[in-house]
Amino acid sequence: MGNKRFLVPAEELDLSTVKYKLEEAKAPHLTGFGLKFFVRIIETPMIGSFIMSLLKKQNRIVELLQQTVIPESPMFRPEYPPQESELAVVTFDEDGKPEERVSLTLECLPQYDPAKCWNGDTNQTFRYWKIRDYAHAYRSRIATPSMVAEHVISVLEEFSCKKPAMPLLISFNAEEVRKQAAASTKRFAEGNPLSILDGIFMAIKDDIDCYPHPSNGGTTWMHEVRPVSEDAVSVSKLRRCGVIFVGKANMHELGMGTTGNNPNYGTTRNPHAVDRYTGGSSSGPAAIVASGICSAALGTDGGGSVRIPCSLCGVVGLKTTYARVDMEGSLCGGGTVEIIGPIASSVEDLMLVYSAILGSSLADRISLKPSPPCVPNLLAYDSSDILGSLRLGKYTEWFNDVYSTNISDKCDEVLELLSKSYNCEVVEIVVPDLHEMRTAHVVSIGSECACSLNPDCDDGKLERLTYDTRISMALFKSFTAADYVAAQCLRRRMMYHLMEIFKKVDIIVTPTTGMTAPIIPSGAIQDGESNMQVTGYLMKFVAIANLLGLPAISVPVGYDKEGLPIGLQLIGRPWAEATLLRLASAVEELCPLKKKPASFFDVLQS
Repeated sequence: MGNKRFLVPAEELDLSTVKYKLEEAKAPHLTGFGLKFFVRIIETPMIGSFIMSLLKKQNRIVELLQQTVIPESPMFRPEYPPQESELAVVTFDEDGKPEERVSLTLECLPQYDPAKCWNGDTNQTFRYWKIRDYAHAYRSRIATPSMVAEHVISVLEEFSCKKPAMPLLISFNAEEVRKQAAASTKRFAEGNPLSILDGIFMAIKDDIDCYPHPSNGGTTWMHEVRPVSEDAVSVSKLRRCGVIFVGKANMHELGMGTTGNNPNYGTTRNPHAVDRYTGGSSSGPAAIVASGICSAALGTDGGGSVRIPCSLCGVVGLKTTYARVDMEGSLCGGGTVEIIGPIASSVEDLMLVYSAILGSSLADRISLKPSPPCVPNLLAYDSSDILGSLRLGKYTEWFNDVYSTNISDKCDEVLELLSKSYNCEVVEIVVPDLHEMRTAHVVSIGSECACSLNPDCDDGKLERLTYDTRISMALFKSFTAADYVAAQCLRRRMMYHLMEIFKKVDIIVTPTTGMTAPIIPSGAIQDGESNMQVTGYLMKFVAIANLLGLPAISVPVGYDKEGLPIGLQLIGRPWAEATLLRLASAVEELCPLKKKPASFFDVLQS
């Protein structure tokens, strides 16, 4: 039998035998000279492949993929059984106009009271301006989009002069912003705004096309091989609604990291503590929203890249069901784990942006048969009854596997509040094969990434990537076709486990990340860093939704002892974004206290 290992078929697995294992990634923490030297070694033929093979053995990747008999057949993209309809929702026509969907969503929100928001009470606890606050200001002539644009431009130009560099945006054109703002101001003057999103400022992550900006994916060279001639589908829908795009937001290069470190342009800093990371890879989008400069942003999420920075920066981020939003016009459109998702400072604003961008591509509608997209009607008479009927699944050992108990304690408090306020039932669950799941995820995203980048790397672009990206590429290129197929067999196995869990619960709850914002080591600013232990903590709870394509949302629920934000993650059934948004809105109401970030700008009233 040798080293061969056999997995019991998923449907025969006895859950009482499942033991949770505390696991830590085994790899050196590298910065500076050590990082450069390690890259040189692993890119050296033979020696490099020997070291990579050693690291993979230490992390049980070889054992799981090459020495294990997996009884399930491969699942190359997420596949789901038909889902039950969600209750008290407004359903959309995917082919309808985005501005009409936004208008319908507006009717699902609690009534807007300008007096509450504009009473000038300086003793009020901190709150972000919402999209409806901007719309009220524009309609009442308290402000115009052009006035706000000048405040935004002034703040962004200030950021671009900071030393060391810590830009929120890596492509920004003040005149382009002024031009969009002037058109929006004119529409308001004529009494014809396009939607509630008209005149709302948004940033777009650098791996999503937003014409006339280049899409570099955080690299220095992508624009040379991939020119941009039009907006991504999701961006074009927002543009139809009158959104003003401030530019392309900073990100971890090619999305291959969880901290947001980017030596090419400078690393975006966490608005709550400038000596700490934002999290990544959607570092710029989360930070620009948390700083108050933009009401919302678009990010991409292939391994927590929307949810991680939202958790660390104290804002809301939605990972939609795989293929719920058309990926055309993004750098990661060909993968099986990535999505484009909205980031906002409140669930209300997130719903408005989500309703604008949703809509599967024609090919995905044919192959994946998505349930009709919808949002929760928060005004429905039975909304709190629906909340009360929700069963929340908690795998306690996984939930508590965090760097600091501040995180699990705070998330537990929220579950208790939900039970007391709405009678939500918290059900103990077991999620088997978590290590297998993480391995399948890294092999899937890594192989797909290497496949798309191989032609450019062979053309001399590899040396122009940052050092930590080159380490990731060396790992990804070491995966074989057999490894990839084994990972897809594990995907089907995990899908079975989760679909069984969703027969007992409606939503799975975890902390979003296993740690709050990590400190940026001084040696990591110039050349970057490789720290798999930090990556392990940041990704501990998020990858499962990517591998299985499930919707998930991160909602801020409080702060640790150092005043750093903590996020709660809700993972839903396939296509059940509306249920997640309903519960996220309730969580937000139960956690009203917000701390003003150290780096915050009031661009509406400055």
